Amino acid sequence: MSDSSGNDGRRESRPHGNRSGAPRSGGRPTGGRPGEGRPSDGKPRRDNAAGGPARGKPASGSDRPARPQRNDGSGRPERGGHPDRGARSDGPPEKRLWTKGGAPARGDRDSSEREPEEDRDPFGIRSVRAFHQAPEIPEGITPKMLDRIASNELKTLSKENAEGVALHLVMVSRLIETDPELAHQHAISAARRAGRIGVVRETLAITAYATEDYALALRELRTYRRISGRDDQLPMMVDSERGLLRPERALELGRSVRRSTLSTGVQVELAIAMSGARLDLGQTEEALVELQIPQLDPTKAFSYSPALFGAYGTVLEELGREEEAAIWFDRADIAEDALNDDDESTIEVVEEEFEPNYAADGDDAENNQPVEEVDETETGTREL
Repeated sequence: MSDSSGNDGRRESRPHGNRSGAPRSGGRPTGGRPGEGRPSDGKPRRDNAAGGPARGKPASGSDRPARPQRNDGSGRPERGGHPDRGARSDGPPEKRLWTKGGAPARGDRDSSEREPEEDRDPFGIRSVRAFHQAPEIPEGITPKMLDRIASNELKTLSKENAEGVALHLVMVSRLIETDPELAHQHAISAARRAGRIGVVRETLAITAYATEDYALALRELRTYRRISGRDDQLPMMVDSERGLLRPERALELGRSVRRSTLSTGVQVELAIAMSGARLDLGQTEEALVELQIPQLDPTKAFSYSPALFGAYGTVLEELGREEEAAIWFDRADIAEDALNDDDESTIEVVEEEFEPNYAADGDDAENNQPVEEVDETETGTREL
């Protein structure tokens, strides 16, 4: 889903317009796979969208009433340090595990231990089981519109249920740009029917993020991570912590995974998110350092380049380095235009300085091309 714009007003839609550090990546939730959405500027992947935590200050979150805290399963301390056997517990029933001597528990009160929250509800099903009115599916929407990768994840469901879930996921991909609230309702419907499917919980997290419910987004992303074992949504988790006004925790979370284990696109997204967290803390110099990664290469443009170049320009602007910032803003625009022109290509930007016309007239006419596009599917180059 692309929202390209012309030259007029491009400054407003430029990816650097959100200094939040919101990551940008290709594909989610486009092409019918809602679970593949990542924020490009504070919202799930929109190619050139706007919104979310902006200008280095994460949004305060949703206007919804705060949800009550879930029981963490630790139990309440009783008077005198001993449990009152006759008292009713508000928490879940105790589970006998092992005695202190290592033998299986047989009623030994010393072996009583609460189940951790993740053991009691490993897939976070309870978070989507509240009353919910499923939104209608318009005519003409079919399960086949969902992309193959997401469809494959639904194969563990019954045919009827898989088709119902697929319909809601298709609707998420269609609505996330124009009506994120309704997209979120469809995501909830899918999660209520298939709460143990990774792509479904990922989709719910994305729509929660789009509606600025960062607490729900973070919870669902943790569930997705637990189900899938993947760290590809780590940048959105970092940004969700920022949305909850916890930049220190955002930085800690971002450092919890070795970057070398992440794909290139996710590494870039994470760098932008970490830079945003630094800005939240007023650490502008450190924010610039976070963005000084190998992918900050102005001679080439990939799907992540406009957001990275724009974020770098914004931090430079914050530092008062206006001229340098303008250069990077222009580079972001050039990369965005080139990518919009041909989404399937890798763009190579060639910057050359030419001496005065020492060659004969016409000898250098075809060489004086500052920008070239390298098409991966064909040989040669094409002038932009």
